[in-house]
Amino acid sequence: MMQPVYATREDVMRALDSKTTARNASQVDRAIESASRDVEALCHRRFYPQIATRYFDFPGPQYARPWRLWLDDSELISVTSLSSGGVPINEADFFLEPNRSGPPYNRVEIDLAGPATFGGGDTHQRDITLTGLFGYRNDETTVGALTAAVASANATSITVDGPAAAALGVGSVVRLGAERLLVTARTMADTGQNLAGDLTAQNSAVSVTVADGSGFAVDEVVLIESERMLIVDIAGNTLTVKRGWDGSVLAAHTAGADIYAPRTLTVRRGALGTTAAAHDSGAAVVRWDPPGPVRDLVLAEAVAQLDNERTGYARTRRTGDGGSSERAMDATALAALRDRVYASHGRKARVRAV
Repeated sequence: MMQPVYATREDVMRALDSKTTARNASQVDRAIESASRDVEALCHRRFYPQIATRYFDFPGPQYARPWRLWLDDSELISVTSLSSGGVPINEADFFLEPNRSGPPYNRVEIDLAGPATFGGGDTHQRDITLTGLFGYRNDETTVGALTAAVASANATSITVDGPAAAALGVGSVVRLGAERLLVTARTMADTGQNLAGDLTAQNSAVSVTVADGSGFAVDEVVLIESERMLIVDIAGNTLTVKRGWDGSVLAAHTAGADIYAPRTLTVRRGALGTTAAAHDSGAAVVRWDPPGPVRDLVLAEAVAQLDNERTGYARTRRTGDGGSSERAMDATALAALRDRVYASHGRKARVRAV
């Protein structure tokens, strides 16, 4: 995934009840990438936060109000610096609008009661320089902490604690300090805990006793020897699991067996305009959260594409009675979701004086 996406591989596989294989993972990633770009095209905006420096023409020759700069597709979350004609404009001398609903902010206005103005360069072209955090909103959730230091800016993997790992997936945007990272893969890591009692090779044997149940999370997959298990509930130090998960084989396990979980994340460093840096063990792991309706639509679009690929884009679905009415209802529901997302998160045409 070259650009941030708005749903994770795990979200889609969970919706499809699909086991993890390299082939399926690649297909799912492609569907999520396509769906994310389609939703951006539908809404006429990119939602993820990106630090950047962008250049704008002095508005005087184009608009009736030379103190107002429309940002168009460069919507803004916050400003680091602003200058015009090479002259810095202090934060106190401009406004970000609309102030009652932003971010995102779609324009910058000079405070007419202050001394600043746009202009002053040799020409109007690229007269204004703006550095800031561009995007829709910077909604974030702290999900956990690093369990090992990231000593080098060149490191391509990080290890996080249990609850954090369960809250992240392939496609997540993560922040460590001032650096943003894109999660591109997950691999198993030793949780440091062991099976506290024997486990028989029966689907009904669903209780896994551990030393510390708080070190795991519901919906997390654990690996004991060669069997994967899905945690569906936690009570004290007892994990309730689904056995033989994800295509693995049901097997017996003896007390003391190591417990692994997918907590090592392969990441792309210094993403979205940030700079790769070293980070200490215990550093907060912060996840960027896309708008809920946008995530829902990307998930629905990706699932629909994968379903269509599995049926060879046949005219009727191969589920239920296979009738065309079933396919029509699915298409109607997806179209209604697109309409709702455009209504709530689409960037509409603006009206301006000319």
